[in-house]
Amino acid sequence: MPSYQQSIAVSGLDKETVLAICYSAFKQLNWETMFAGEEKLLGATPKSWKANSQQVIATASDGLLEVSSEMTQGEAFDAGGKNKKNVQAFLSAFESCQKSIGEESIQQNIEALQQLRATTREAAAKEEKDAAEIEEAMNLSKSNLYVTYAVICINVLVFILMAINGAGIFETNSYVHIKWGSNFTPLTLTGDWWRLVTNVFIHFGIIHLLMNMYCLYTVGVYLEPMLGKVKYITAYLCTGVLASIVSLWWHKDAVNSAGASGAIFGLYGLFLALLTTNLIPKQVRQPLLQSIGIFIAYNLFYGMKGGVDNAAHIGGLISGFSIGYIYVYGIKKEKQQQKLQWILPAVIAVTLGIAAGYVQQNKMDNAERTAVLNEIDAAGYKDNDKFIEKIKEFGLKEDVALTALKGADSISREEFVNRLAEAMPQWDNAETILKSTSNYTISETNHKKAATLLEYVQLRKRQYDLLSAANQSDSTSAATDNELKETDEKISKIIKALN
Repeated sequence: MPSYQQSIAVSGLDKETVLAICYSAFKQLNWETMFAGEEKLLGATPKSWKANSQQVIATASDGLLEVSSEMTQGEAFDAGGKNKKNVQAFLSAFESCQKSIGEESIQQNIEALQQLRATTREAAAKEEKDAAEIEEAMNLSKSNLYVTYAVICINVLVFILMAINGAGIFETNSYVHIKWGSNFTPLTLTGDWWRLVTNVFIHFGIIHLLMNMYCLYTVGVYLEPMLGKVKYITAYLCTGVLASIVSLWWHKDAVNSAGASGAIFGLYGLFLALLTTNLIPKQVRQPLLQSIGIFIAYNLFYGMKGGVDNAAHIGGLISGFSIGYIYVYGIKKEKQQQKLQWILPAVIAVTLGIAAGYVQQNKMDNAERTAVLNEIDAAGYKDNDKFIEKIKEFGLKEDVALTALKGADSISREEFVNRLAEAMPQWDNAETILKSTSNYTISETNHKKAATLLEYVQLRKRQYDLLSAANQSDSTSAATDNELKETDEKISKIIKALN
């Protein structure tokens, strides 16, 4: 923290007299005198809506007075030179009080200092007692954060490897995320149950990663020491899996979900459960409960915007809250020297049971899996994006050409023939578009798709020719009717196959 220090000689004065004069200097400046020791007097400058308070310490030794001012509100630098101004103002007030103070005032100040020292000792004793209670409950100074650091390292390493593989740092490639194990409905529910776990270590972009890792570290600082490493990592993985299940359940359409946020919300839910009991001392419970509550409320509200899987957040939060109360029961029993060996196996078994039951009951057709795998395979080819654009272009031509068939029963035969004639160039253009993809470097599946669509276009052209001929004459031959019927059937089969 930014600070400034200066010393002056105070020859001929003992330490107690120097501190007594310092006490008067604090009062003259209207600065709060907070604590007193045998050689130190600690005060604070006034706080206002536009300025933070600074801490000022006067230290008396034989023949010397040392005064320091320090910023204590997290400031990075002292832009206005406030610390130096505080020290100079104090020294000026000290010199003024030294000239004017009398013996009676010095004695009164010494008595006030003695009372303040007694208050300081009481405050220090209480603080020490509170610290001991907090340490006993939360074990903050006796544990490292190896599991938290390990989880963060795994997430960062996976992100780097995925970025090298083409996942993207800011703009993400969903196909790469699916390959690496995101929670993608058609694959998770057709055998890839492991995606319920792997998606917890995958992130969509560096901002997503950094925010989640910051939140993980913030809660891990408290939970890993308090719970112990095994309970902590069990809660992280189990709430991550349960959050993934809730995400699948909530989204009726296919969802491609990933990120540690479900598991992190699980840890915050677990912490929230602990904070609603008396396991954590009251002096830290209330501020932590407030800050955790604000964090959860803000992130759930933020999660209402598009692109955020709030279902996973809520699933993680509820599962973490539930596991938290199970842990509370176990911790209380441990304090009574009763170790409950069944708690962790029970949490794991229930999590696996819920996951297995949901995946089994909501199995999807393997045809969807095959289609998705083909699409993922296709995405790896050089001209895949160009092919997709061509298919979109083809679709626009098809939509225009098909308008000729709409409402055909409500218009004259002549008008219907004209519509068919106007639509034919659209089919010709569509045919050209599909033929242009023949030399593309794309998957075999997409080449087959283009060939099937080309056959479809040629059948449509033949269909329009037959309809045009049929509507230009008063009667049609049986051969024309049969060919038109066969053409319609072939078109229907192709549409069904493509779908």
